[in-house]
Amino acid sequence: GTAGGTGIALSVGGVYFATRSTVLRYPMHAGQLTPIGEPQVIARDLPSDGNHTAKNLALSADGKTLFVNFGSATNSCQVVDRTLESPGRDPCPELAYRSGIWRFDAGRANQSEATGTRYATGIRNAVGLALAPDGRVWATQHGRDQLGQNWPKLFNDEQNAEKPSEELLQVNVGDDFGWPYCYHDLELGHLVLAPEYGGDGKQVGRCAQKKEPAVAFPGHWAPNGLTFYAGTQFPARYRGGAFIAFHGSWNRAPLPQAGYRVVFVPFKDGKPDGENTFETFADGFWHENGAGPQHRPVGVAVGPDGSLYITDDAAGRIWRVMYKGGNGRH
Repeated sequence: GTAGGTGIALSVGGVYFATRSTVLRYPMHAGQLTPIGEPQVIARDLPSDGNHTAKNLALSADGKTLFVNFGSATNSCQVVDRTLESPGRDPCPELAYRSGIWRFDAGRANQSEATGTRYATGIRNAVGLALAPDGRVWATQHGRDQLGQNWPKLFNDEQNAEKPSEELLQVNVGDDFGWPYCYHDLELGHLVLAPEYGGDGKQVGRCAQKKEPAVAFPGHWAPNGLTFYAGTQFPARYRGGAFIAFHGSWNRAPLPQAGYRVVFVPFKDGKPDGENTFETFADGFWHENGAGPQHRPVGVAVGPDGSLYITDDAAGRIWRVMYKGGNGRH
């Protein structure tokens, strides 16, 4: 249809599909590639206005619980969005009905934002959403924009390009990751108070009570897809680790645009193995043709044979990565 597709999750006997405002479940027979029959509406009338409307999905291993991203309507909850020195709304009204992850009964029809459960809050836009092998929820956080444009007395152009961090979050019920009051500064290594709420680029303030990310990445890389490797085709060090597809930046000027890659985060004992540890797994996607990049990773998924699939929404392609063995080649 014309409503757009923003999230998908497979279950036994069905596939969940999300538009900007609705989550549907299509029945499917095992071994078939196309749904059968009419879809069931699982959740309807979800917030769909403003900046961040994608409804990314993750399903629990038992198929009973569906997690849905409700991105923020604004960049930083200013009185006038994306405007020079406009203060933040305090408290931010968006936090009551979006800017977090919601939990729904995966088998119940006609739910809504009001009948679902707010699982975690203070998340600007969790475009990557996945459950680890141990069942815990993880998400990627798109950091805010325009620190320098909106607050030029506090941040220069280079700082605007580098800050704030992009984030990998380990999400438990009741967690608060601080948006819009806080953002993560990669240079300082922790959350700081946003200028809309009186911050000066170093002050922590109320952010001391917010949950820090598990891993932080360079600013504006745009982490979209997230999946955990449960296959056996790749070497053992990849098992249980996370792959993240970075869509790439649009707002790192005057520095070069960056991101446009898939990274791997090694895990040990259910958490990232080392502080802010990640490595580039696949790059070379950036190729400027005058009209913008020709390749942009957006989604990642692990196939039944252990291959890694990477979607590319600039070229309209799906890339398959296989391990052939020997010399660490892929």
